[in-house]
Amino acid sequence: MTLAGEHILSASDWLEKRRPELLELFRKHIYGRAPLDKPGSLRFSIQKEMRGALGGIADIQQINILFDGRGERGCIQLLLVTPRAALHPIPCFLLINNRGKESIEPGDIRSTPFLPLERILARGYAAAAFDVADVDPDEHDGFHNGVHGIFDPPDLPRPPDAWGTIAAWAWGASRVMDYLETDPRLAHDCIAVLGHSRGGKTALWCGAQDERFALAISNESGCTGAALARGATGETIRQINEAFPHWFCSAYRRYNDRPDLLPVDQHLLLALMAPRRVYVASAQADAWADPKNEFLACVYASPVYRLFGLQGLESYEMPAVHQPLHAGYIGYHLRAGEHDLTVYDWERFMDYTDRHWNV
Repeated sequence: MTLAGEHILSASDWLEKRRPELLELFRKHIYGRAPLDKPGSLRFSIQKEMRGALGGIADIQQINILFDGRGERGCIQLLLVTPRAALHPIPCFLLINNRGKESIEPGDIRSTPFLPLERILARGYAAAAFDVADVDPDEHDGFHNGVHGIFDPPDLPRPPDAWGTIAAWAWGASRVMDYLETDPRLAHDCIAVLGHSRGGKTALWCGAQDERFALAISNESGCTGAALARGATGETIRQINEAFPHWFCSAYRRYNDRPDLLPVDQHLLLALMAPRRVYVASAQADAWADPKNEFLACVYASPVYRLFGLQGLESYEMPAVHQPLHAGYIGYHLRAGEHDLTVYDWERFMDYTDRHWNV
């Protein structure tokens, strides 16, 4: 139902009425409003190339994604790793990296559980990654650095819906997509945006806005990511706003103790992916990310997929550990263990895309 009380009865109703309204509500009340989309100054420069890396199985590039504003220049350094053996357009995972820039430096690149390159390549995928610090620092610096310092109007009070750091990182992921869709080696209709924790929040907000991504993957994104705010048993709005006051727009603080007053909840963020795919991963021991409310968001997003004649989540009963739900346009798994992005998670993501992307 729209804010005006109009019932949404069809896919066209959703796309033409409810989707634009929801995007505006999330911008106004939670993530904030980016001041621009694709800069006219955007350009790309290949800085490094390594052929036959990782024991001969990979080609590696580092691409600088450059943009200007207010006399300053920004640069996102993109790592792109492709399998040498591929004979067809390659599907790709874009990782929003929040584990330090050194972890994706081309000269020191190696497989890790957080980014298991050799497994990704062996299954026929490309891996792309950028570090969030290239877009905006993960600290409350008064929004003077990163893309805020480059693009925000100078010396003006920030409005309540000014973009926070999560929105800035999502903007950066879309600028990476601007490059990826120019690379003829990649399958442009099979690119997923993926993040863990705060990166998962970013992946969902990016995917909701940028319809070029075929799939958004949230790994244990929790509060203001995949988990419902209402009925939270993990992190709360107040706790996240007090610990990370730079992540969201200042208007979000109005709901610190009143999530019931929010005009949206996070199942609607997942639903903004429709009719594209979305995947939510939880960990059993990650109570802070609230696995139950992450799963319930998937359940409550599913009716939107029915408007398109598609299956959302295949079951409305929370699965047992290591029993993934992969049949529908909403994928889900719950694994044993704590808050992390692991090889098990990556293998399940690739199982899902193998099934639906015909890799």
